[in-house]
Amino acid sequence: MAPSKLVLFLALNLALHAAAAHACAPYCPTPTPPPPPPPVVPTPSTCSIDTLKLKVCANVLNLLKLNLPVPENEECCPLLSGLANLDASVCLCTAIKAEILGIKLNVPVDFTLLLNQCRKTCPDNFTCSI
Repeated sequence: MAPSKLVLFLALNLALHAAAAHACAPYCPTPTPPPPPPPVVPTPSTCSIDTLKLKVCANVLNLLKLNLPVPENEECCPLLSGLANLDASVCLCTAIKAEILGIKLNVPVDFTLLLNQCRKTCPDNFTCSI
């Protein structure tokens, strides 16, 4: 008799667990996924390189404006080469604002011309306002 009581107990226990697992079946709330985190938009406000070193970019810009070839050993683009497009834009803009280049600039045109020479592009949402 003892084994049949054990079987009955286990069967009843299994049925209760199954019923508890589906207790709210027609009224169970559907879990809502957590909202995605907001996108991280970097807004650098400082240049990671010494902007005083960017004075050499004035020479490159003068050559470009005169439609003269830029020598291979120019020093401006290597300074910007390790930077992402946005960082390079921030650095050049910082140099322009601080008048480090020491030349009169048509900011949107000259800024883009110099970035393009260094194989960088100005991000669409970035403006260098003086």
